[in-house]
Amino acid sequence: MRAIVTVIGRDRVGIIAGVCVLLAERGVNILDISQTVLGGNLTMAMLVDLSGSPLSFSELKEALEKAGNETKMTIRIQREDIFEVMDNV
Repeated sequence: MRAIVTVIGRDRVGIIAGVCVLLAERGVNILDISQTVLGGNLTMAMLVDLSGSPLSFSELKEALEKAGNETKMTIRIQREDIFEVMDNV
């Protein structure tokens, strides 16, 4: 299964590395990544492959949200198929 991870918050050193390490430690492969810094705020989107992760989608979602809370960032994950359905509406 593939998903989209989004990260939003104040830009600072180590954000991308931290999220990438968190995903790698949970067996998630990053397929594509895009990031922009505008006015000191970071917006990042990643396309990820969850097929190698032993965690359920909800366990991974919880881990990302917890990391976001600890770093004062908003970190969300959504299944890629949700985006495909919205595109067809």
